[in-house]
Amino acid sequence: MSEVTSTRPLAAAIVERYAAAGATIATAESCTGGMVAAALTDIAGSSAVFDRGFVTYSNAAKVAMLGVAETTLAAHGAVSEETAREMAEGARRNSGVDVAVSITGIAGPGGGSPGKPVGLVHFACTGPEGTRHREERFGDRDRAAIRQASTIVALEMLLAALPG
Repeated sequence: MSEVTSTRPLAAAIVERYAAAGATIATAESCTGGMVAAALTDIAGSSAVFDRGFVTYSNAAKVAMLGVAETTLAAHGAVSEETAREMAEGARRNSGVDVAVSITGIAGPGGGSPGKPVGLVHFACTGPEGTRHREERFGDRDRAAIRQASTIVALEMLLAALPG
């Protein structure tokens, strides 16, 4: 789990690195509701790298906007590695960017189950080198803390996706 607590330094490093490389980004967010996109666009110069963000809170939005397969959602649920991967790949495909990141999880306080507890978040980041998945279990934190921690992990994945 990340020790970083602020999104600003990460977002600034991403904008700088992607701008230098001439690379572009899209986000596909569920439980964070656009917080990754907001962190990136808070940085001056982000328009050179940030193309768009998809906030796909409902399953219907994941299907319609990102092309997540209904069979994936039925078999694995919205909070799963499979859905996170399809979200990131759909965001990249539907925007034409170089790198896309996705987040889908259970921020609570309700909605968890023994198999998928509150604080479970799946991430995927896809780019020219393929798609990487990461799972975090943020545990018994409040909703705001889970969403903030998820935003930071997604930003870390974006930074790592483009070697600098």
